[in-house]
Amino acid sequence: MAKYGESAERTVASAMRRRKRGTLKSSSGQRVTSRKQAIAIGLSEARSKGAKVPRKPASRKRSTAKSTSRRRRS
Repeated sequence: MAKYGESAERTVASAMRRRKRGTLKSSSGQRVTSRKQAIAIGLSEARSKGAKVPRKPASRKRSTAKSTSRRRRS
């Protein structure tokens, strides 16, 4: 089973071409030069269009052991 749909592949390819031309910009308005960032933007655009793209992985929370050890020191 394919991980991404064909329309998602086309969207990512389009983002890569725009990066090469120097017209791809991030949400902050900066020009994108990183290959990985261009792929991420392409996948994000594909998601918003409704293409078959897996969800973003959930962000991990900071472990509680670190925060409790800081409180014990003082």
